[in-house]
Amino acid sequence: MNLALWHNSDFTSELKEEKISTIGIGQIEIKSLFSLISTGTERLVARGEVPKSSFEFMKVPYMKGDFSFPVKYGYSLVGEVISKGEFYGKIVHLLHPHQDKCLVAESDVMFVPNEIPAKRATLASNVETALNAVWDAQISIGDKVLIAGFGMIGSLLARVLSFMPEVEVVIMEKDVNRVKMGQKMGFTFIDNPKKSYFDVVFNTTSNEKALQTLIESVGLEGKIIEMSWYGKKNVNINLGADFHYHRKQIISTQVSKLPADKQSRWDYKRRKEVVFKLLKSPLFDEHITDVLAFTETPAFFDELRKGGVLGLGYCIEY
Repeated sequence: MNLALWHNSDFTSELKEEKISTIGIGQIEIKSLFSLISTGTERLVARGEVPKSSFEFMKVPYMKGDFSFPVKYGYSLVGEVISKGEFYGKIVHLLHPHQDKCLVAESDVMFVPNEIPAKRATLASNVETALNAVWDAQISIGDKVLIAGFGMIGSLLARVLSFMPEVEVVIMEKDVNRVKMGQKMGFTFIDNPKKSYFDVVFNTTSNEKALQTLIESVGLEGKIIEMSWYGKKNVNINLGADFHYHRKQIISTQVSKLPADKQSRWDYKRRKEVVFKLLKSPLFDEHITDVLAFTETPAFFDELRKGGVLGLGYCIEY
């Protein structure tokens, strides 16, 4: 039996049987090994908090249904090719909802290098998000950087920045357990950042108070990189004080678009190749803190909707 995770409403999820068609030309069949739950985005989807104006923009490959429910959603899956042919036995990464087997176009997969374990490879989509944000921020050697939030995205961003020489990175995080996890990884945390001190700040919290603190913490002509997606939630921030006369910049970053200064030379494949080079570091294994069986996912999303999930990275094992 082939199963897929569906959200039936803003309060229920279940595993449903999924029919797979006969393999066509240019298609391959994948047996799933692991998929990553992107808790921030997938919480909003499971709660029904995607605004109608964003329905088209938020669609992902192989999604079924729509955001008004029912919907099959997810976007970072790693599996093994089980269809006969030249790719048989290869480990691949692709954008696909949580499902134990799937039939996809050959052109939609990226082959995972042998040096990268399948579980770690599920981080690829979120590492792309972090990398894109670094590009949008135009970080320079020696910059002082503040990150608000040490969830999956904030932690991966901190990890990517840690590979850059002489970039000073500190993190704000309220959850004590996440702070402890981050400290074990070697990251530095602060409670009260200095005003007008940082060159670049990143918000990954979807929290307007954190965004306000970041606005006040960045220096003259500094950049505030907003990585959060708020869904239907309105945001109230104060742009008085020194925001204008210090020429501060609030910049939105989103992984679906390459930065303008790279579009003439880069494409998504080249970006993913860089991500896989980064993921050869075993340090990324620390970012997956919890692994759950596929059968446990409906109960997991019940907790996620309530906000009761406070780990770092959640991976489904099939």
